[in-house]
Amino acid sequence: MIVPLLSLAPGERGVVVDLRGGPNFRSRLYAMGLAPGAIVKVISFYPRGPVIVEAGGTRLALGRGMASRVLVRKL
Repeated sequence: MIVPLLSLAPGERGVVVDLRGGPNFRSRLYAMGLAPGAIVKVISFYPRGPVIVEAGGTRLALGRGMASRVLVRKL
């Protein structure tokens, strides 16, 4: 099932399928290691503030708007 990264709960993992955004958005996430095929795990998720994820052994903080445009397939 393909869902936005924002919909995963803490502890859930997924594989990045698509990045919905322009070239600047895509290149920024590629530089952080979030490219299609990358496995991500949600570390923490609060009603307000960033979503903390782990990808490739690195923890990243994504704003909610960015996280909503990263599509993942749940594992």
